[in-house]
Parts: sequence; C-alpha cells; structure tokens
Amino acid sequence: MTTATDDDLKLLFLEARTHNGWLDRAVDDDTLRRLYELARMPPTAANTNPLRLVFVKSPAAKERLRPALAAGNVDKTMAAPVTAIVAFDVAFAEKMGELFPARPEMGANMAKMPEAARDRFALMNGSLQGAYVIMAARALGLDAGPMGGFDNARVDAEFLAGTTWRSNFLLNLGYGDAAKLYPRNPRLSFETACRID
Repeated sequence: MTTATDDDLKLLFLEARTHNGWLDRAVDDDTLRRLYELARMPPTAANTNPLRLVFVKSPAAKERLRPALAAGNVDKTMAAPVTAIVAFDVAFAEKMGELFPARPEMGANMAKMPEAARDRFALMNGSLQGAYVIMAARALGLDAGPMGGFDNARVDAEFLAGTTWRSNFLLNLGYGDAAKLYPRNPRLSFETACRID
C-alpha cells in the first residue's frame, strides 16, 4: 500500500486552514458532485451513510439562509461561493437494503431503535461523514470553513421541511483568501490528548 506524500499531508492537514474570507471565484456543480462522490466512500457504522447535503449556492438561497446565521457568521457566509448544510437523515434505516444487501434484516432492526439512540447514531455517523466532506474539499483544491453559530431549527424549517433530514453544521466552501487568515492557533500535544494502554 502506498502512503500519502508530504505534499498530500500538507494539503489535507498540515497547511490546510479554516477559511473566513473568500475569493470571488465560483465553485461549479461538477466539483460539488465530485466532492460528494469522494466523501461518500470512507466508512460509517454498518455502512449507514446518513450524511445529507444541501449546497446553498444561489443568491436567493443565501438570503434564505441569512436570518438563521449568528451575527459573526453572516459576512463570511454571504461571501462564500457555497455553503453546505451538513445534515443527517434520521430515517437512514430505510436505505439499508441498498447499502447493506448482505444483511437485508439490518434496516428493519435499525428502524426499531429507540428514537434517541437512532438520532444519536445518525448524528455520530453524519458528523463523521461531514469531516470526510472537509477532507474531500481540500483534496479537490477547495478551502473549507466549518461552523456552528446558526439556528438549527430555522435552517431545518427553511431548507429541510418535509424531510427526515436534520442540520448538523454549516460548511462554507470555495477558494479561500489567504490574506484574511488568522494566525494558526495551537493544538494539543500527543502527551496531553492521547494515551497508549
């Protein structure tokens, strides 16, 4: 098996940054499609794939999103070429026949989960897939700016009404303006954050 090159590691981890400022450069729909095609491939528990994405791209859609944003997130979100609503589907079990054909009973079993456990399971695996979206974006030469700081209920009502999807976080996507980056903040050391038992 080959390993990533130093340049790959810089692109994906070491030099990648959370962007708050954006260049005036569009992201085409084919790139968003490719981003999803990559992000759907890494693992989720039992291959449940609860991630759902709404790519908010048009000026009209951005205006629909604006009222749900915390004040500090408005300008950067309006300037971003795309804002993905990273969501999860609480009815993920309905797709299990397609996603896990070797175990056709799995969908029916998962559909019987208590609601709180089901929602937590969908959130956990959807969050995992949301991180894959960030990595896929970086691999495709896009920059990413994940954020909370929004009214989930308002986003759900405006963009996800009539579905079983629930918003998790927002993700601005585009080509970042390096001149608007803040200095990189510290990270915890291995000794602080890890144990080997």
